[in-house]
Amino acid sequence: MPLPLVPLPIVPLTTAPLPLILLPGSLCNQLLFQPQIDFLKGHREVIVANFSNCDSIEAMAAKVLNEAPAEFALAGLSMGGIVAFEMFRQAPQRIKRIALLNTNPRLELPENLSVRHQQINNVAQGGVESLKALVSQQLMPKYIFDSQQRVQLEPLVMEMALDVGADEFINQWRALASRADSWNMLKDIRCPTLILCGVHDVLCNENLHRDMALEIKHARLEIIEEAGHLSTLDAPEQVNKALENWLNS
Repeated sequence: MPLPLVPLPIVPLTTAPLPLILLPGSLCNQLLFQPQIDFLKGHREVIVANFSNCDSIEAMAAKVLNEAPAEFALAGLSMGGIVAFEMFRQAPQRIKRIALLNTNPRLELPENLSVRHQQINNVAQGGVESLKALVSQQLMPKYIFDSQQRVQLEPLVMEMALDVGADEFINQWRALASRADSWNMLKDIRCPTLILCGVHDVLCNENLHRDMALEIKHARLEIIEEAGHLSTLDAPEQVNKALENWLNS
């Protein structure tokens, strides 16, 4: 007599988590995201983009896309967010989630252009020493909002800037000066979106991020009280939680 057929248990198919590509801001490297890398690396592949040898936002975006997996989640801070806009412009179907941190989709303001070009000229002539002076005297006060954190973060910001170097600084400043306006593209972003900024960000302010959130249909807005422009370092635990919620939503 044949044995009765016993149905095999149905094992649900598991889908690997989306890889996460992190796009650093200008004069920053993977250390900008080190708290987030440490927090997320056990759960998914985390890739930090490299913008070297690119002197336009379009070229930076194309380079990252060329080296990226077929589909991915994308998070960019400051200039990294500007590159994220351009990546969405070039390949929207590949980006399944997008996080925009401390960034600006607008064109460079005319009054900032002359300053940026002067800074390019100074570093082109003075090299690393001019870059050090620029970072410590002009950029550091805008990057670090809390005097109590200055002792801890100043050496890290300078380390990142010197690792990027004078030549790449010039490339990045030229790219930012010639960037496209991405404001009208915001309404086309339909994937789950996180918009995050610090209350004390003087470069990309809170109101700008609130306006961005109104333009993007599926945007979730996170405003962090005790953070400035480098929110990933100012408030790592809060940023980690926001990224985790966004990735798992």
